Amino acid sequence: MTGVGGQGTLTATTLLAKIALDLGLEVVSGEVHGMAQRGGVVESTLLIGGWRSPRITFGEADLLLGFEPLETLRALPYLRPGGRVFSSSDPLPPIGVTLQKERYPDMDELQATVRAVAADALFLPCQGLGHKAGSIQSGNSALLGAVCAAGALPFGLDALEIGIKKHLPAKITDENLKAARLGAAWHEPIRPHP
Repeated sequence: MTGVGGQGTLTATTLLAKIALDLGLEVVSGEVHGMAQRGGVVESTLLIGGWRSPRITFGEADLLLGFEPLETLRALPYLRPGGRVFSSSDPLPPIGVTLQKERYPDMDELQATVRAVAADALFLPCQGLGHKAGSIQSGNSALLGAVCAAGALPFGLDALEIGIKKHLPAKITDENLKAARLGAAWHEPIRPHP
């Protein structure tokens, strides 16, 4: 999983790990966020099924969840051949772009690059779906809803909803449930690799 600080990437990782544990699955997770605060790069791993180390190397990830499109592109080397990508299509430009010292990649080019590598890829407007659910911050749950609805994890949307109710603070449960359902209902077709 990859994103930028403040998006809830680590919260999403922890939530999925707790759901897997609740279901009796073996889980190992780790995070790399270094100096990242709000706006900095955040990466985390979640390995389900008997792994001993939270570290993965290039070409090993079955699934890449990108909470920010540019970070999805940057993490693409971790994806194994035949791996799947689920990503937000809503950019959060880094400071260099904001200061007009760098250029944010064209979204169509970015998505084409991802689709050329992944077996399939789904991009959805996570911030927009989060906003529609009541909070932009719940956009991470929209991405998780899409992943669960697509059958990309060893549990589905029902387990995600139970996990949201059980493991997230009560004050943000409703908006995260709504966002997960909006993500699950997203109808952009998954485009297979040609």
